[in-house]
This record gives sequence, C-alpha cells and structure tokens, in this order.
Amino acid sequence: MSTFLENQNWRYATKKFDASKKISTADLNTLKEAIRLSASSYGLQPYKVFIIENPELRAKLVGAAYGQTQVADASHLLVFANELNFGAAGIDQLANNICATRGLPLEAIQGYVDYMKGNITGLPEETRNIWTSKQTYLALGNLLNAAAELKIDVTPMEGFVPAQVNEILGLDKLGLNASLLAPIGYRHADDDTQYYKKVRKSSDELFITL
Repeated sequence: MSTFLENQNWRYATKKFDASKKISTADLNTLKEAIRLSASSYGLQPYKVFIIENPELRAKLVGAAYGQTQVADASHLLVFANELNFGAAGIDQLANNICATRGLPLEAIQGYVDYMKGNITGLPEETRNIWTSKQTYLALGNLLNAAAELKIDVTPMEGFVPAQVNEILGLDKLGLNASLLAPIGYRHADDDTQYYKKVRKSSDELFITL
C-alpha cells in the first residue's frame, strides 16, 4: 500500500506530453485490462472505450478539446463513450455473458435479469444517459490507478465539446456519446506542473466520522 500511495503522489494531470515516447504494447494491454476489470453498476459496463492512434483524427480532436495539445501529443488518446438509451438489450447481453462464462442456464439468473430490467428500463431516457455516463468515471479511476503503477501519465479531460467529438468519431451513429477524454503517455521534461506540490484538502477537512 505504501507504493500505491507513493504512486498517487507521483501522478498529476499532465499538461505537456513527450510526443517522442510511446507506450509499449504490453503496458497498453495492461491498461486495457484494468479498464475491462473495472467495477460498474450490475456489471453492465454500458460504454465503449476508443483508443485513438490516428494522428489526423487526433489533430481534429484538439479543436474539439479547446486546443489542448495533450490530445495530439500523448502516446494514445482514450475516449470513453457512454451508451445512449441503454435498456433491455444491454441487460440481455450481460445475461448471456453470465450464462456462457459460468455455465448456467438463463433460468438460473432470470430473477436477477428481471430485477435489473425493473430498475433500469422504466427510468427516463435522460436519467439513463446520465447514469451510463457516470459509469465511465469508474473505469477512468481504474485507468488512473493502473497507469500510476506503471509510471504512465494520464490527463483526465472533461474540457471538450461532446457533440464535436461525437461527429468526428461518428459516435452518434453508434448510439454513443463522448463522456471523457484521457490522453495517456509520458510527461515532457518541460512540463513544470510535475514539480508542483500536490494540493489536496487535509484529512480533517475531508473526512467526517459519524
């Protein structure tokens, strides 16, 4: 745990990436697996994660991210996109996966399937879209922690225009919406931010024990 906390102190939202340094295939696969294993409500994972390597696409996305150059200069750009109008089809997909993975008949989990559908499908579409968007933040948390362990930098970004990202990547045609951007790579030596002391609330300010 001491190493984990050291790595949390090491990480920061990188402002300038070294464009000459690339993440190895092995490390990228580790980050992908960390995202895949992330917690999510009911285990549904109602999102997709796009790994953008194409430099032309990334140049376009810089404009959609208010000119933030990390989008183009990082080794890779991850785009977390939540599913829109999530409903029974997505729940049935999980049910089939559970049955295939655990060797169960559908009847064995039908009660759980009905429970999920009862809690989710009756919600207004806007509420469901907000909920699926929130799920991407859980996956982002796993990415941040795994990347810090590998000494790989991540810049979580909400500062972008989702409609523009959706258009550039064709997400709206897939029933998806860009929720988060996460450039990943290695900090540039010229990024002075890496030398700043981390500023957080004290434990006394943050935690309340009842």
